[in-house]
Amino acid sequence: MAAPAGKLEVDVEVKSSAERFWGIIRDSATIFPKAFPVDYKSIQILEGDGKAVGSVRLIEYGEGSPIVKISKERIEAVDEAKKLVTYSVIDGDLMKYFKKFQGNVSVTPKGDGSVAKWWCEYEKASNEIPDPHVIKDFVVKNFVEVDTFDLSKA
Repeated sequence: MAAPAGKLEVDVEVKSSAERFWGIIRDSATIFPKAFPVDYKSIQILEGDGKAVGSVRLIEYGEGSPIVKISKERIEAVDEAKKLVTYSVIDGDLMKYFKKFQGNVSVTPKGDGSVAKWWCEYEKASNEIPDPHVIKDFVVKNFVEVDTFDLSKA
């Protein structure tokens, strides 16, 4: 019997403009470890430039990440016009729980701010594995942190 597959998604309304929020997300390899050291120890770019399709990043999470400490991600798709990026987790702690894990981030303007949307599609390693709500919660926390982040501190 195949392990269950699923999808989770969340929208977070933020005060930042779509351009500003998207810019921080796209430059996360540089900004996140400096701005959010509790969550990110380091983000190393192993292949590519860290932004283009095919780029591979090794993320070492800090104490703020409860389950995952190491994650290797490959960027699968980028649409700058739609402010959308898709990535697959290809190695690391998450692979103990999921056979497949693909995440997506999009940012769309809304009024003076924007809506940051995250969704994932996954296939569990076994039926006992819970849905990745802890990861969704971590993403929501990150989106709020990104929204309140002051670029002048980077």
